[in-house]
Amino acid sequence: MKILSLSELNHAVKERPQEFIERAEQVYRDEIKNVADHILDREHHLPIILISGPSGSAKTTTALRLATLLENAGKTVHAISMDNYFRPISDPSNEVDEDGRVDLESPKRLDMDLLNEHLEMLWKCEEVRMPAFDFATQTRHEGKTLKREHGEFVILEGIHALNPEITGNIGDHATTVYVSVRTRLKNDESELLHPSKVRLMRRICRDKLFRGRSISETLDFFKWVQRGEQRFIMPHKDKAMFDIDTFIAYEPAVYKPIILDELLEARNTYPEYEPFKDLEEFLTEIEGMDMDLVPANSLVREFVGGSHYDY
Repeated sequence: MKILSLSELNHAVKERPQEFIERAEQVYRDEIKNVADHILDREHHLPIILISGPSGSAKTTTALRLATLLENAGKTVHAISMDNYFRPISDPSNEVDEDGRVDLESPKRLDMDLLNEHLEMLWKCEEVRMPAFDFATQTRHEGKTLKREHGEFVILEGIHALNPEITGNIGDHATTVYVSVRTRLKNDESELLHPSKVRLMRRICRDKLFRGRSISETLDFFKWVQRGEQRFIMPHKDKAMFDIDTFIAYEPAVYKPIILDELLEARNTYPEYEPFKDLEEFLTEIEGMDMDLVPANSLVREFVGGSHYDY
């Protein structure tokens, strides 16, 4: 377990921000390069790449950065979003929670048989007619045709990508990667902030800036997401060959100006605020950083915007 003290973070933000940013970005780059080198060494045996991790882990950026490294090595990479295999919201196969609502975190939300079949076909270099999911209507229709040639890679990214119920036997032919925040922040009282709260910072930023969600909606959703993580994601993380810590050391300083006021408001308006009080306290002690300093290819841009990647 890595630990970063707030005193270290604040000193670096105030005294040498550019150096601090570059060093933090390099740590993440090195982790992804390590995975890319492994994949290239075994390209004929493991053409499928499965990337899993809980919500807010930066799975999408990790998949994009990994694809870029493979493409720079002269390889063709096909990216598949697991979201396109969602069942229509009205499908009776969907699992419901105790309140009778469709459980959006359950693997049964996915058409497992179809995804399994398509992964096998792609491994065998057979042509596949991909599905496309329409979030606005919560329906699925036919999408593009995809055929992997020998020597090409397929990256599948999604919260259930390491679940054998979803991927079937294809895991035997895949490089498996688990991504999440693993580093903990420590304040002057030696209290630790759980990594899930860093992922929550990311979600609050993204929900506020791009999804029009209130802080209350994000906090409500976070509770359901955590429940789903414990049931459906954590039991399979030990199947990963690689575990990438996506924490970027300076990112809390970037998020502070965006979300602290939201949390201060929620303190007075959100009835179940107590579990989130530690996040407010940590952010209050952190020095803020100007978003303009964040590189365009940074993971942080997935949550604050301005990335040169398309999400």
